Amino acid sequence: MKTTLMKPSGIALSIVFASAAFAQGPLGAPAPSSAATSATSLSASGRTGQGSVGITEQPVPGTTTSVNTLNPSVQISGPYSGSARSTAAMPFNGRLSLDDALKRGLAFNLGSIGMTQSLRQSAAQVRVARSALLPNLTGSLNENVEQVDLATFGFRFSAPGFHIPTVVGPFNYFTLQASLSQTVANMTTVNNYRAARATARANRYNLDDARDLVTLAVGGAYLQVLAAQARVNAAEVQLNTANAVFHQSSEQHVEGVLGKLNVDQSQVRTLTQQQQIITLRNDLAKQKINLARLTGLPPTADYQLTDTFPFSPAPVESVDSAIAKADEQRADLKSAQAQVDAAERALSAARAERLPSASISGDYEVIGMNPGNSHGAFSATGSINVPIWQGGRIAGDIAAAEAVLAQRKAELEDTRAQIEAEVRQVYLDLAAAAGQVEVARKNLQVAQEALEMTRTRMEAGVVNTLEVVQAQETLSSAQLDLIDSIFAHNVAKLNLARALGHANQQIPSLLKPQPGAPPDR
Repeated sequence: MKTTLMKPSGIALSIVFASAAFAQGPLGAPAPSSAATSATSLSASGRTGQGSVGITEQPVPGTTTSVNTLNPSVQISGPYSGSARSTAAMPFNGRLSLDDALKRGLAFNLGSIGMTQSLRQSAAQVRVARSALLPNLTGSLNENVEQVDLATFGFRFSAPGFHIPTVVGPFNYFTLQASLSQTVANMTTVNNYRAARATARANRYNLDDARDLVTLAVGGAYLQVLAAQARVNAAEVQLNTANAVFHQSSEQHVEGVLGKLNVDQSQVRTLTQQQQIITLRNDLAKQKINLARLTGLPPTADYQLTDTFPFSPAPVESVDSAIAKADEQRADLKSAQAQVDAAERALSAARAERLPSASISGDYEVIGMNPGNSHGAFSATGSINVPIWQGGRIAGDIAAAEAVLAQRKAELEDTRAQIEAEVRQVYLDLAAAAGQVEVARKNLQVAQEALEMTRTRMEAGVVNTLEVVQAQETLSSAQLDLIDSIFAHNVAKLNLARALGHANQQIPSLLKPQPGAPPDR
């Protein structure tokens, strides 16, 4: 007898309904209780590394000689140097106060936006980790049409006088099934959830720290624009003086009192001052564009600042009190502590991989040719999973988690020391800048008197223009030194707000604006 083999064939229509927080097994079936749960793997470092904002020292653009020792500049890198457009949500009238700039920066700077989205991601990861502890329920509805070749399964029917077909079908049936699985006891899963919560808490503190950095970046950029504007104003005054001296020397040359060399010297001073103004105006425009980029404004220099910050002593407390306050308030320190907590939970999860775990699962289904001709079926399973030998994986997970914990503990200690260093350095800068302001004011007064006396002597024919030009250069340097000293003192107060933590709340007591006040020279 010749037998023809036919492969099984079928047509299936499947509609699946699921309400599971985390799918642990094949859809429509209970999750396999024997699957081993691994500890969450954390990165070695708990620091974000997404850009930075800091105060550095660099020469002031447009100056050649200066006795000033503090020339701070706010250096911004990464996402903190950019922003989303803010004018749609916050209309702009072309006048920008420091408070308005800070509000725009905190809302639209990419540094705070990026950390906000990171916080949302970590919150979502907490939900994913928690889903492994909650019931997982899936449902499925299937309609099947099949034809089966029994010979392919090893069935051979052969009897004299009888013909039994080896091909069955086509036939159809449907199934409606609900499956449930639940973790009863699994300390690895529990500690993974706790580690995810600690990481989310660290990201909340990272967001607060990012807001402090945005405050430092925007406030520093605002002060840099004010300083650049003051330099331009001072240079324009010096240009007017240089022009007056040039015209005076020209008249004296016509009268035969001064030689052509003296006229050339005064003209060189005028041209030099014009070059300096070009440089300073260029720097001012760039500083304004930079501030606009930080606050979500159009990247142009076509706007005006409304606040000025003349010199005022900083209301500071003792260094030890400030350090204690910073330890209590700094968000980056709280984040580092939360990162250590997350690493400890991850290590506990790795160690718990050696412990037994328990779970239950079950399913109930209705199966039949159609809904009117069907019957129920169910199964229930309780399982205990005891790890005996995992090929060294558990020991590897524990070693990796121990390394992460050691790294994050070291970062915590470093962060605490860094905060203390920042507070002490800020206090040094405050004292130095305040001393420089006092000396620069006296120096400016003396330079103004010297220039006035020198011009009087030139009018009397006692001295030539060379001494007047030298007096002008001395006065110009004295003006710039005062501008830079006041700027350095204001930046030090801004940096103190950052060093203490909650920078946006510290600003009103440290930097008190005077709308419409002329720049201090």
